[in-house]
Amino acid sequence: TLIILSLPIASGKLIKLLEQSYTPTVPSEIVSADTVIVLSGMVKPIKWNSVVHYEFSDAVDRIFAGINLLKVGKAQKIIITRGKLPWSIGVPEGEFLAEFVQSQGIDPNRILLTEIVQNTNDEAKAISRMLPKNSEVILVTSAFHMPRAKKVFQNQNLKVIPYPVDFRSSEKKIDILDFLPQAKAFQDSNFYFREIIGRAYYSLRY
Repeated sequence: TLIILSLPIASGKLIKLLEQSYTPTVPSEIVSADTVIVLSGMVKPIKWNSVVHYEFSDAVDRIFAGINLLKVGKAQKIIITRGKLPWSIGVPEGEFLAEFVQSQGIDPNRILLTEIVQNTNDEAKAISRMLPKNSEVILVTSAFHMPRAKKVFQNQNLKVIPYPVDFRSSEKKIDILDFLPQAKAFQDSNFYFREIIGRAYYSLRY
């Protein structure tokens, strides 16, 4: 089983399963809302000579999508979450992202930050306290994460317009390397099972 999960041909299928509910979207395909919400999970802190620096990870599509939705008039405000785990260093992710959004020409008065949050459930609860009940929001997160995130936000009495980004699956011709065990493929398979467990947990909870 471990060998099978280490094959790119297998892990690729699993990642595709996570994203099968959604397809890439462009702003013109969705309706407008008052607020666009961008979930955290795209910044990594790097400490060098006692100074903390920040770099974007694979999920950087999230913040660029949020900025683009504002620029084309699909929302008036953007909410960014102050994601910070107990073992994290540096400032909460949202504070770094808010500065980045401003650097892209967005009026700071259009940018809102949540309280410090640790997971998707925290994010949904914090945002629901910032908005009127039954508010319609554009939710931006990675395609694999959207099914779980949508369920959690709907549970907080928010009307969700999903805007999936950061698709991890890709199309290519099959070659011999797809049938050779690789550490990255095993990591992707592990990623699949972790997300499935997360979905199962929230399905039981809500």
